Amino acid sequence: VKSWADAFGGELYSIVTKYSGSLLLQKKYKDVEPTLKIKEVDGLELVKKFSEQMESMLRRKVEAVERLVEAAEDADLNHEYNSSLEFDYYNSLLINDKDENDNYVELGDEFILEPNEHFNNLLVNTTYSDIQLPTNVYNKDPDILNGVYMSEALNPIFVDNFERDPTLTWQYFGSSTGFFRLYPGIKWLPDENGVISFDCRNRGWYIQAATSPKDIVIIVDVSGSMKGLRMTIAKHTITTILDTLGENDFVNIIAYNDYVHFIEPCFKGILVQADRDNREHFKQLVDELQAKGVGTVNKALTESFKILREFREAGQGGLCNQAIMLITDGAVEDYEAVFEKYNWPDRKVRVFTYLIGREVTFAPNVKWIACNNKGYYTQISTLADVQENVMEYLHVLSRPMVINHDHDIIWTEAYMDSALFASQAQSLLLMTTVAMPVFSKKNETRSHGILLGVVGSDVPLRELLKLAPRYKLGVHGYAFLNTNNGYILSHPDLRPLYKEGKKLKPKPNYNSVDLSEVEWEDQDEILRTAMINGETGYLSMDVKVPVDKGKRVLFLTNDYFFTDISGTPFSLGVVLSRGHGEYILLGNTSVEEGLHDLLQPDLSLANEWIYCITDIDPDHRKLSQLEAVIRFLTGEEPDLECDEELVQEVLFDAVVTAPMEAYWTTLALNMSMETGTGVEMAFLGTRAGLMRSALYVGSEKISNR
Repeated sequence: VKSWADAFGGELYSIVTKYSGSLLLQKKYKDVEPTLKIKEVDGLELVKKFSEQMESMLRRKVEAVERLVEAAEDADLNHEYNSSLEFDYYNSLLINDKDENDNYVELGDEFILEPNEHFNNLLVNTTYSDIQLPTNVYNKDPDILNGVYMSEALNPIFVDNFERDPTLTWQYFGSSTGFFRLYPGIKWLPDENGVISFDCRNRGWYIQAATSPKDIVIIVDVSGSMKGLRMTIAKHTITTILDTLGENDFVNIIAYNDYVHFIEPCFKGILVQADRDNREHFKQLVDELQAKGVGTVNKALTESFKILREFREAGQGGLCNQAIMLITDGAVEDYEAVFEKYNWPDRKVRVFTYLIGREVTFAPNVKWIACNNKGYYTQISTLADVQENVMEYLHVLSRPMVINHDHDIIWTEAYMDSALFASQAQSLLLMTTVAMPVFSKKNETRSHGILLGVVGSDVPLRELLKLAPRYKLGVHGYAFLNTNNGYILSHPDLRPLYKEGKKLKPKPNYNSVDLSEVEWEDQDEILRTAMINGETGYLSMDVKVPVDKGKRVLFLTNDYFFTDISGTPFSLGVVLSRGHGEYILLGNTSVEEGLHDLLQPDLSLANEWIYCITDIDPDHRKLSQLEAVIRFLTGEEPDLECDEELVQEVLFDAVVTAPMEAYWTTLALNMSMETGTGVEMAFLGTRAGLMRSALYVGSEKISNR
């Protein structure tokens, strides 16, 4: 068996070396060795440089948003509210619609739409923004008309921002009255029931920008009087409150009747991060609540104040706002003693009360509780009232920010913009949103703290990763980004989609995948902790890397370099693998020499690599990377921006690998005389993304097409 194996191996080896020409290639690289420079890659320097470039790119996005905020606040300052305002605007649902007499419908004038590659080939209008309204908002309500009229001032700023920074994508203003102004303008299609459910005020970016981080305890009355419809409304109210919370908030839910019980016993006496998993868990438990017994509020209140105080004093939780949400159908007394003991005189905890049902007997007590604890009181008598009434608490919590005019810049975790364009097929891009609140500057209402809305812009994460190009990271090297909550923004092993039939759908928790789930070798969470704290540093680990879609595994030692991207909650990591990944080759070749070899027909470049930036200027979009590189080198397109270092490497590789072509051709000619050896094709790839190939048989005979 051994001699068979040796004979088999030897035969295979000689065929492969002969037809691939690997020995010739090695010799050619050996010949140019004296002129080469070999440089060791400094990972820390690399990650810092990438981080600075990312920071300046993200800063441009922030500046665009700041210009919009300023324009919106000034426009509001100069706008006099007019309750009988008549004003036609572009309503994104109605644009280009005609009635039976072939006239445009009201609010639906002609709006020119053209496909645009920069916006995933959607039909857009890059000179104007248009307005989207959810179905439950009346499109000619005076508040809406005044807001839309006032925000017309944003149009020139949208256009100017896009001209200044052509990498910007969607820019928008979500108003507290419910309308959503989107640039570039699009045609919005309703869902299959003819309803538009998208309400910008429920989106994560809006809520995060409108309020600061918050610790919230929800107390719900489950005594016998809550049976039936009241219980249904109460459950819906809790679910709606949970939907307004995000990664930076902390929450717990207490149900009370004769005694107090935490609806999740494991979370007794603490607050938990309101991430997706915890919110979904709470929603299931809320759904199972049943009404019985007699209600005693004071124990539940006492318990809540104690938890909030412990967290505040221990420096845990959101360290910002604290609130109790009391959901009940009435209070027999005002429980002054509890508040006096735990909340007065500082009133560090706001108490919001939601009176469920139509009864008004106990309303004064419930209202007194809210008003004496810097809160807000609403009565919810039907399911339809829930959304609007819950949203009110956000305005109260944002009041101090408004009065001080704290414009906090927020960045959201990664998400797919599928909600925005569910109606149109979009390549599901992961993106993050940068957003900022817009406040009313009018002197007479300044103390009321009126929030006008939120301005935002989307940043596709692949634009960020373009700043950490693969060729600088060597074989098996990669870059990844995560947030200060430990969630991944972008990582080669993050697979956010799954197949359902033929459709690709996002997994439910695609935006809350923790770093420890992908870099699982980091058992003691050293890397994770350092990156969450925004530290700069270095760490090496032995890792197992799947290749060929998981068919094989490589055992490697990887070096991890990481740093924070200042001005954002993100951290960047760069991974280099020991051995190949540590060194970089620098060859020097003249343009004339290299250009001649680049023009050979059997040569191509990796099209997904970025040698030249072709996606910004419309004239360059039709060029392939190879065409772009050639035009750049011949000087035909002086305004092409290219990565000179990478182009230099490609030229060097083109010259060194040029003799392969002649070698392969000679073999192919000789081969046609012999009987076929079963070799069909030879190909090579270099670290600069250059590829060459040669066929040994007619293309119709290839077994793997």
